[in-house]
Amino acid sequence: MALYPFLRPLIFRLGGEQAHRLTIAGLKALPAGKATASDPLLSIELAGLSFPNPVGLAAGFDKDAEVYDRMLGLGFGFAEVGTLTPLPQAGNPKPRLFRLEEDRAIINRLGFNNGGQSAALARLRRRKRGGIVGVNIGANKESADRISDYRAGVRAMAPVADYLTVNISSPNTPGLRALQDPAALTELLAAVTAERGREAPPIFLKLAPDLEPADIDAVVRVSMDGGIDALILGNTTVSRPPLRSGYAGQAGGLSGAPLRPLALQRLRDFRRATGGALPLIAAGGIASGADAYERIRAGASLVQLYSALVYEGPGLAQRIKRDLRDLLRRDGFGSLSEAVGVDA
Repeated sequence: MALYPFLRPLIFRLGGEQAHRLTIAGLKALPAGKATASDPLLSIELAGLSFPNPVGLAAGFDKDAEVYDRMLGLGFGFAEVGTLTPLPQAGNPKPRLFRLEEDRAIINRLGFNNGGQSAALARLRRRKRGGIVGVNIGANKESADRISDYRAGVRAMAPVADYLTVNISSPNTPGLRALQDPAALTELLAAVTAERGREAPPIFLKLAPDLEPADIDAVVRVSMDGGIDALILGNTTVSRPPLRSGYAGQAGGLSGAPLRPLALQRLRDFRRATGGALPLIAAGGIASGADAYERIRAGASLVQLYSALVYEGPGLAQRIKRDLRDLLRRDGFGSLSEAVGVDA
């Protein structure tokens, strides 16, 4: 991990997807580390699950559930695999992943490229139940009935997931974000919660940061009425704040440092709308302990990251945890849960 600043220039000579596949291959060659132990100061309960710390790996890094155990061994409190669709799909045409180095950002238009739920299911069945692993499910691009795809995902992946994430936030599958419309969302959540039954894991809903503030109250009401256990806020943005990179005009979702202000504002909006009654998980532009602490004080019980790993390296989760401990102690908190939403 200490070598990453020296290796990064070499890695960045490779294309984004090539570098990612090399990273996955390298992690697979390593022995699986032990899942991180529970930290008395950082541990937190959410949706009936005991998270050893609040720092999670966001979906997108381990799309096909190949290295979640290695990532848990790097200090993450939980790892989310996927997005997994019922059928394998190649995703959108290449090139479709761009590093905006000057902005410490990424633009992607991958389009749920993955090997399908069946292949991932076989891997997840072999896992030892150490650590928390969530499964992020989506719909195939060419599906004639996307709600049926989500029902299929719940049915297939519930037996191997500590929680399920219903992902309707990607900008790279045409029409997918239309499921955030209250009427469509009501139908979707009725379907997935009916499929879940009474013994399945918690269900989280992943939403886009590009939701209009006027729509948030309706989305929150539908989510709470529909039995959702937590909201993940959010995914990449199709908006474009000022950027310096020559890739700024590429189509797709923007993640990384430039997403931070929008992601923080949406978290605040949803905290206001929920009144703290529905747990929130923050993602987008989190690259330090200070970033994570700001989201926790704004109302997030957990945080997730991915793009920052590209720039900060594999030691990031451990650094964030160390800095979170220092910040909580500095401000006199005896536990992470005491800090959740204090600035709301």
